[in-house]
Amino acid sequence: MPELVIPAPAIPTIPTSTGGAFPVRRVYCIGRNYAAHVVEMGGDPDREEPFFFQKNPNNLDASGEFPYPPHSNEVHHEVELLVALKSGGSNISVEDALGHVWGYAVCLDMTRRDLQGEAKKAGRPWETGKAFERSGPVGPLQPAASVGKLTEGRVELKVNGKLCQEGNLNQMIWKVPEMISYLSEYFELQAGDVIMSGTPSGVGAVAKGDQMDAMIEGLGTLSVKVV
Repeated sequence: MPELVIPAPAIPTIPTSTGGAFPVRRVYCIGRNYAAHVVEMGGDPDREEPFFFQKNPNNLDASGEFPYPPHSNEVHHEVELLVALKSGGSNISVEDALGHVWGYAVCLDMTRRDLQGEAKKAGRPWETGKAFERSGPVGPLQPAASVGKLTEGRVELKVNGKLCQEGNLNQMIWKVPEMISYLSEYFELQAGDVIMSGTPSGVGAVAKGDQMDAMIEGLGTLSVKVV
């Protein structure tokens, strides 16, 4: 390997409940994966081909704080299940997909909704609305061997103690094995890839000082302060 001309950037990681750290390679995010959320965003809930966008690996942040980003007056919360892969490949079958999962975590897909909306209208990419610094608050990864397959379980998010989002993992339009299989048809998945699996309805704006508490049954609660 040639000598590096600048110091190598740090590898983004997610802490785990076992005490180690999970290195993150890529972050795939599925859009509109709960029917009620599709409706509230103005879409048709009928099952169609899934679509994905990406965040950057270093957008994931386990500090427990979310700095309100610049150039936006409408930043929304989206509670999601994060799926972390221990292995990958191409053209993975639905039946084999869960065998590639290392573990799961509660996460938030924080979104500059006003900037995302402008990008949609102009037919432009979503990075300014989705892939900004620390836009992916995340809790500790828990091994699949300990928590199981997580095919169902309550999902909720409270802001300052008020329930804003609620749903169930079994309400996903595209299930975790299907997402892994579909992505592997277009990308060569590898160990370290993570998938953010969509959010239930009830997304809404946050303000500085707000306390967000995101919960997925079986994984506990992720508490994040907007600063």
